[in-house]
Amino acid sequence: MNKTELIAAMAEKAGISKKDAEKSLTAFTNIVADTLIDRDRVSITGFGTFEVVERAARTGRNPQTGESIQIQASKSPKFKAGKALKNAIKA
Repeated sequence: MNKTELIAAMAEKAGISKKDAEKSLTAFTNIVADTLIDRDRVSITGFGTFEVVERAARTGRNPQTGESIQIQASKSPKFKAGKALKNAIKA
C-alpha cells in the first residue's frame, strides 16, 4: 500500500474526505518525526513504539576489496510492534 492508497483507505474507514485524511496523515508523520528529532519516544498502546536507536562506531569491511573501513556512529528510527498488532498479524 502506498501513501495515496493509505489516504483513500483512511478516508473511507473514518468517513471523511481524502483531503482531511491527507491532512491527518501528514500531521501524524510530522509529529512522529519531530518527536524523534527531539530524541523522545512515541508509544501507541496496542500498535507500537517509535524511537531513535544509536549505533556505535565500528569497523567493517569493504565487500569488493576486503579492506577494513571505519563506519561512523549513527542514529536511526526504529519501530517496535505492540502486542495487539503482533496478534492481529498472527491470526
